[in-house]
Amino acid sequence: MDTGVVALIVCGVYLIATLVMGILPSFRVSKSVTGYVAADRSMNFLVLYFVLGASVFSSFAFLGAPGWAYSRGASAFYILAYGAIGMAPFYFFGPRARRLGERFGFVTQAELLTHRFDSRMVSVLLALVSVGAFIPYLTLQMKGAGYILSTISGGRVSEVMGAAITYSVVMIYVLWSGVLGVGWTNTFQGVFMLVIAWFLGLYLPFKLYGGVRPMFEQLAASEKADMLVVPGLLPDGEPWSWAGFSSAVVVSALGFCMWPHLFMKSYAAKSDRVLRLTVVMYPTFQLFLVPILLIGFSGVLAFPGVEPADTILPYLLTQLELSPLLIGLVCAGALAASMSSGDSILHAGASIGIRDGWAKVSPKPLSDRQEQWAIRGLVVALSAVAFYYAAFSQSSLVDLLLAAYGGVAQIFPLIFAAFYWPRATGKGALAALFGGLVANAIFLWMPELRPWPDVHEGIYGLAVNIPLLIGVSLLTPPDDPETVKAFTEA
Repeated sequence: MDTGVVALIVCGVYLIATLVMGILPSFRVSKSVTGYVAADRSMNFLVLYFVLGASVFSSFAFLGAPGWAYSRGASAFYILAYGAIGMAPFYFFGPRARRLGERFGFVTQAELLTHRFDSRMVSVLLALVSVGAFIPYLTLQMKGAGYILSTISGGRVSEVMGAAITYSVVMIYVLWSGVLGVGWTNTFQGVFMLVIAWFLGLYLPFKLYGGVRPMFEQLAASEKADMLVVPGLLPDGEPWSWAGFSSAVVVSALGFCMWPHLFMKSYAAKSDRVLRLTVVMYPTFQLFLVPILLIGFSGVLAFPGVEPADTILPYLLTQLELSPLLIGLVCAGALAASMSSGDSILHAGASIGIRDGWAKVSPKPLSDRQEQWAIRGLVVALSAVAFYYAAFSQSSLVDLLLAAYGGVAQIFPLIFAAFYWPRATGKGALAALFGGLVANAIFLWMPELRPWPDVHEGIYGLAVNIPLLIGVSLLTPPDDPETVKAFTEA
C-alpha cells in the first residue's frame, strides 16, 4: 500500500480516537455554564499540567519552531528564552485568581478585571482583544494541520481540506463537552506529542549526520555557520538585532500567561496546591522544544531550499525511508500539537466573546441555557473566520503568533495592578488598555513609524499602557475599598 495512504489511515484512526476521548467527559460534568467553561473547578494536577502545556505548544512548536530553526537558525532560541520565564508570574497570579473565582463565580479573565475595576467597558474591550488575538492563533493551528495532511498525502488532500477535516473533529468535541473535553484530549495529545517529538528530534540527526553533535559540527563548518550565532537571522538572511530578539522575548514572556485561554485554567484547578505544583513542574514540558528545534536544524544542510520553511518536518518525513506506520504516527503527533491548542482557543474564545462581550451589551440577561448555546454558536463562527484566513493567509506560523502576542501583553499591567496596586482605578485601567492596544496596532501595521525599527510593536504598546495606567489612576478617585481589599488580600 502507498506510504501516503497508510499515513493518512493512521491519522484518521488518531482523529477518531481523539473525538471519542473528547466526547466522553461530557457525561462527567454538570450541564451548567460553570461545568462547560470551568469543569466544575475540578481539574487535578495531571490534567492541568497537560492542558497548560499542550494548549500553548501547538502548530507553532511542531511546525513553526522547526521552520524558524531551518530558515533562521538561532533566532528560534527566543522561543526557549520566553518559555523559560513566561509561566513564573502565574505562580503568584494563578492562585489569587482561583480563590477569587471560587468566591465570586468568575470563569473568565475579563470577569475578574471587570469586578476589580468596576468597568463594563473593560470587559467588552478585553473580549474584543481576546477574540481578535485568538483568530491568528487559531489560524496558525489550522494552517499547521493543513500542511501536515497535504504533505504526507502527496497532495491527495489539499491544505484547505486537511484543515477542514481536522477542525471538524475539534469543533464537535468542544461543542459537546466544553473544557473537560479539552482537558482529556490535551492529556492524551500531550503525552503523544512529547514521545513523538523526542523520538524524531534524536532520530533525524542520527539518520542524516550520525548524531546531534556531528550535525552541529558540520553546520558550524559550512557556509551556514552564521545560523548558529545568537540572535540569528531575519527572513531575508540578514542578522536579527539584539533589540529585535530581546523585545520579542520580553513581549512574549509578559503575554505568555496572559493568554485568556491559559489564564482561565486557573479557575478549573482543584486547589491552590495543584495550580502551584503545575507551574513549578511546567518547565519540564518546555523540554519538548529541544528536540523540536533539532528537527529544523537537521534539514539545513541535508535539504536546502524547502519552501515554505514551516513544512520542513513533513517534508523530511517524505524524503527519508521511514516506515509508513511511523510516518503516520509522527504526523498524528503533529496533529496533536495543532488540535491541543486549537480546541482550547476555540472554547476560550467563544466563552469570552459571549460572557465578557455580548452579555455586557445585551439588553436582556441571558439564561444559563441561552448562554451555553450562544457560546456554542460562537465556536462555529470563530472556526469559520479562522478557516477563511487559514485558506488565504501567507504568513509564517511563528510570525502569526508573534504578532498576536503584542496585543495580549497589554493585559499584563492590568492583572498586576489588580492584585498589587490598590490605587489603580477603573478609568486608569480602561485608558491603559485602550492606549496600549492602539499603539501596538499602529506600530504593527505601520512599522515605518517605529523610532527603533527592530523593537517589537508590543513594547511601544506597553510604553503607552503603563504611564496611562499610573497617570490616569492617580488623577481619578480611588475604587471601592472593599473590592480592592478582596483582591489585594486574596
